[in-house]
Amino acid sequence: MDLTRRLFLMSAAASAALPAGAAQAVTRLAGLAFGGSWHVVLPDRIDSDAVRYALLSEIAAVDAAMSPYRAESDLTRFNMSRETGWQKVAPILAQTLSNALDVSRLSGGAFNPTVGPLVHRYGFGPIAGKGAGDPADLNARPDAIRKAMPELTIDLCGIAKGYALDRMVVALEILGHRNFLIELGGEVACRGRHPEGRDWLVAVETPGGGTAQRIVRPHDMALATSGHRANGYPRLGLSHVIDPRTARPATRGLAAVSVLAGTAEQADALATALLVLGPEAGPELARAKGIDALFLAGHGPAYSESMTGTFPRHVLE
Repeated sequence: MDLTRRLFLMSAAASAALPAGAAQAVTRLAGLAFGGSWHVVLPDRIDSDAVRYALLSEIAAVDAAMSPYRAESDLTRFNMSRETGWQKVAPILAQTLSNALDVSRLSGGAFNPTVGPLVHRYGFGPIAGKGAGDPADLNARPDAIRKAMPELTIDLCGIAKGYALDRMVVALEILGHRNFLIELGGEVACRGRHPEGRDWLVAVETPGGGTAQRIVRPHDMALATSGHRANGYPRLGLSHVIDPRTARPATRGLAAVSVLAGTAEQADALATALLVLGPEAGPELARAKGIDALFLAGHGPAYSESMTGTFPRHVLE
């Protein structure tokens, strides 16, 4: 099957650590999700049909609850509603919004789940509106959410993919798998060890370069990267990452930020928040909060690096 460039880099990095001629007794499965793809690497001789069904079920559940592109999703129905009372939604949507609000508070608004209309303004999303709102005007409880302003909308694209990856990890664990590597749209989670007995290795890609900037051992953590070059209009200098505080594309002082965290949801949202904060405030917040992050600054081809928290301990020298 065809592999994405990022997974190819992961595979190449892993192969480089093996002695010549070593067998790679693994099964690889792949599919489509959220406009991108997913891949999983597991020990050989597994029930591939059971794994695929479990993963696709989790993807479908998150898509049904949180997709801004589906007219019938809970998120779209909430956005279209002008009600300001509690609206019953899928618990996974309520929980994800609650976690998004936590990251918004942590980052001083650099991560904002009401950013959808600004993203749409620059041609990157379907949620139309006048502009971003105040996250303080949103509330969540286990089975419902509400907004203080009728026109307020939510956009969870900066965190929902990470949440979906966490659910896929749990699905694999329920099936009894304890050793695997799984990737969803460039975000990665690992459990246990490679069937050869070594650590899983993941490549952090050099922005726009197609090469490995660093090789990382995530161990039982998740790794997410946010950067300006993956989407957007690079020739115009416009990023697809919007700074909700300025209502404009985020400045490009940082080329990319990679975050290791206990959950993919955390890694996903924090990587975006730190990228928006920029080359000074981003590392400052990461150091203050003990966030494990890799910052790449500059415009290439060479990038300056800085690391916070325990990230250096995960880097393969």
